[in-house]
Formats: sequence, structure tokens, C-alpha cells
Amino acid sequence: MRIPLIVAALALAVAGCAVDTASPARAAERFHAALSAHREDAACALLARKTADELPDPGQTCAGALRELRLGPGGAVTSVSVWGDHAQVRLAGDTLFLTRFGDAWRVKAAGCEPVRDLPYECEVEG
Repeated sequence: MRIPLIVAALALAVAGCAVDTASPARAAERFHAALSAHREDAACALLARKTADELPDPGQTCAGALRELRLGPGGAVTSVSVWGDHAQVRLAGDTLFLTRFGDAWRVKAAGCEPVRDLPYECEVEG
């Protein structure tokens, strides 16, 4: 009788530790959907505050900076990796890095490409 209880308890414990990859994936998709719809203000609202603050040049808005960058289409999600409050979402046309703030995932970097043995180089970062 103890073995089924132990197995059930282990199953619940493992299920309770499952990593949520859907939320950062949705945030990345929403960011690129806003860009595709030319709703740069909505895309800026999905950026981490530091990223949104550092993106524009002096006298420029966040939306204006995103519009000027003309990031390519995101495409379908190909993979998601989550480490605590940080995530990497790979789309067919982009790689994004996100950070969780409370219940919301925000884009910390986008338009990222790997650079051989170095970290990613990103067009949007903060």
C-alpha cells in the first residue's frame, strides 16, 4: 500500500515542479505580433523597463526606435528554455531573451543572433 502512495506523491511533486514554457513563448509571440501589426507602442509595453528606457536615442520614443530597427518577422516558436526568472525563446526568425517580473514575462532582448564563441548580439537589449 505504501508504494502506490509514494509513487503518487512523487508524481505530484514532479508535476508541481514543471517549468512553464508557454508563458514566455506567448510573450515573445505577442511582441512580434505587435511589431508585424505596426503597433510599436504595444511592443514597447512588452519590453522590460530597462530595455524600453535604453532603446531610444535622445529625443526618440521607444516606438520610434523599434520602427526604425525594422526587426524581421518572428515566425513560429521553435524552442523555449527557462532558467528561474529568465527565458530564451527561439522563433523561426528571431531569438529573444525574456525576464519574469511578477506574473508577467517581459522582453529583455530581441533581434538576437549567436556570434560564434561569444554571447548573442542583439538589436534590442537593456
